[in-house]
Amino acid sequence: MIRSDVSEKRTPVTIPISADLVVVGGGLSGTCCAITAARAGIRVILVTDRPVLGGNASSEVRLWVLGATSHMGNNNRWSREGGVLDELLVENMYRNPEGNPLIFDTVILEKVKQEANITLLLNTAVHDLEKSDADTISKVLAFCSQNSTSYELSAPLFCDASGDGIVGFLSGAAFRMGAESTEEFGEKFAPSKEYGELLGHSMYFYSKDTGKPVRFVPPSYAIDVTKDVPRFRRFTAKEQGCQLWWLEYGGRLDTVHDTEQIKWELWKVVYGVWDYIKNSGQFPEAETMTLEWVGTIPGKRESRRFEGDYMLIQQDIVEQRNHYDDVAYGGWSIDLHPADGVFSEKPGCNQWHSKGIYGIPYRTYYSRNIKNLFLAGRIISASHVAFASSRVMATSAYGGQAVGMAAVLCTQQGLLPRDLSDPEKIKGLQQALQKRGQHIPGLQLHDKEDLVKAAALKVSSELVIKELREDTEPKPMIYSVAQMLPVQAGKFPSIIVHPYASEVTSLEVELRISSNPSNHTPDVTLATQTLSLQPGRNCIKLNFDVTITESTYAFLVFRKNEQVSFRYSKDRITGILSVFNLVNAAVSNFGKQEPTEDIGVDTFEFWCPQRRPEGLNLAFKVEEGIRAFQVENLRNGLQRPTNQPNAYVADFQDSLPEVSITWNEPQQIRTLELCFDTDFDHPMENVLMTHPEYQMPFCVQKFKVLTDTGEVCFQETSNHQTLRTIHFDTPIHTNQLKIQIEHPSENVPAALMEIRAYS
Repeated sequence: MIRSDVSEKRTPVTIPISADLVVVGGGLSGTCCAITAARAGIRVILVTDRPVLGGNASSEVRLWVLGATSHMGNNNRWSREGGVLDELLVENMYRNPEGNPLIFDTVILEKVKQEANITLLLNTAVHDLEKSDADTISKVLAFCSQNSTSYELSAPLFCDASGDGIVGFLSGAAFRMGAESTEEFGEKFAPSKEYGELLGHSMYFYSKDTGKPVRFVPPSYAIDVTKDVPRFRRFTAKEQGCQLWWLEYGGRLDTVHDTEQIKWELWKVVYGVWDYIKNSGQFPEAETMTLEWVGTIPGKRESRRFEGDYMLIQQDIVEQRNHYDDVAYGGWSIDLHPADGVFSEKPGCNQWHSKGIYGIPYRTYYSRNIKNLFLAGRIISASHVAFASSRVMATSAYGGQAVGMAAVLCTQQGLLPRDLSDPEKIKGLQQALQKRGQHIPGLQLHDKEDLVKAAALKVSSELVIKELREDTEPKPMIYSVAQMLPVQAGKFPSIIVHPYASEVTSLEVELRISSNPSNHTPDVTLATQTLSLQPGRNCIKLNFDVTITESTYAFLVFRKNEQVSFRYSKDRITGILSVFNLVNAAVSNFGKQEPTEDIGVDTFEFWCPQRRPEGLNLAFKVEEGIRAFQVENLRNGLQRPTNQPNAYVADFQDSLPEVSITWNEPQQIRTLELCFDTDFDHPMENVLMTHPEYQMPFCVQKFKVLTDTGEVCFQETSNHQTLRTIHFDTPIHTNQLKIQIEHPSENVPAALMEIRAYS
């Protein structure tokens, strides 16, 4: 029995914890930061005020994770973010293709709990801090209401990934709220005068069909959306979850301190919406539906943005500027919302895309005036306009990974965050990130420790594309279609196609490339032809008198003609896609981006794939063959398609594809790393949207590793991840390794993106 009758003031139990890095905020940016740092060997405290990890992606808010892929609605091919975030999304796809937000919670929590170097504090809010001097944080103070315990968290380095920037704010880090004027950075999309309006918060709900009539009596605080919400006619009975992103409010308030007030206004809207759906008589299909879930905390978009040594601006995004210290990338549109949200007469958002992904420099990820403070998530150093793109979760998480690895190097080398921005030191960070699967635009991995660099490579076969077989019935051209083909410098090859015509007609054909070889926006037309077609099947040999000057993707474009059909192939090959000039209104893709005034963005067409099970390649033949899948791709330092597939792909007919790695003398190998193709073009939305498969069709599931004696030293039968790191308990002494890989299916040849070996 415990009994106390002392009348003096008591204080909570206080526990001091120290580490190398304290990460405040358990959203995806903080989580990916913590996992990255912990795996690289430093001690991390991850503290968050929520009961689960994931932030806006958690079951508490239920927003899907998106970044550069933009629902496959832009021209950013193969742009899904890599590293830890990729691991989380691929694992979620494997376990949870139905998009259950509760399952995604478990995926994130599991990954954190598996790391012995992470001390995780849930339900624990940072409320104060101490500094060793004016520019240096020494500890943060936090309190957990669930166990009535206070914590003193000490470290040489801190990362603020809290969303509202609580650590940065308390420490005195320089920050901004609101929009800069056009004059400050020359951003044409910025307002003529600076203002304090922000993007608001959103609240979602889920519904379900019970199979029997269900009535709904609204709470007294529900509003009449027919009177108070200008866009109320957009509501449907079937929209739910983050499809209701536009149920937004609060941009004219203080989105930090007025959050509870904003939440109540959003609850009024949500229950008013459901009252309208259930009781207006406009939705008879809703008679048997009931509310299953309503958010209890709003999803936040914008509050403070902190100043680093560099501030990302609109021109960085649109012009895709290169920076010497790029460590991450973005690709979401410049996506600004009206401050009044759902109560505005204006459209719910303005989305303006760039022609490709853009680099984000390391200097945006630390405070310019607090020496040991990293920044991650939506609070990084960016203007209001640039923030409109960099704020989304996948981009935020990608930056968090960069911060996690930066903290490792700072710890190992005794540096502060700014020190690492030195042009020579930054190369070490970039290389360390690339080794963990973090693609950085314009950079290739040059790993001097990789033993494969000095080996001889030999394969049992290499794919040469001479034909993609006809597998479907002719499909009419609802949209203009283009086949993306990786081509090398030299004369463009002859292509044979078989269009079907329902009547005598003509078909316009164009050969296009991108003005930037690393982009996938076909904005340069090299040649055009007009084909005269007869009714039925036509056999056309396309010869373009065109010389390609450098390795790139070419787009064989067939302009829309609904009297013409094509057969498609079920053959799916790494780095080969058909794209369509289609519409994806969800991301403001209406076939062409064409601003009506000069706001500093480009005019161009959108050419996007269709989602599986659609999205088949055009059937075609190539007389000369397309040779883009050589074994040397396995060590070219690129782990995804860029201007080329960057993959080794085996021939379809090779029954047991094999890669041999041979050294002149025996090597001692402790670690082997293999990179597989988990289709970086697929966005892998983690909630709400469902997916047709739980393993990516290009991903090798079965493989073996053999020594020079034929001994199997590792075997896998159910791989689904991108990066597989194999640690040998006892180092292998051999002068040869063989990697045997099985074709994923009869329509998908086996592919490998990279092999690395370390002693």
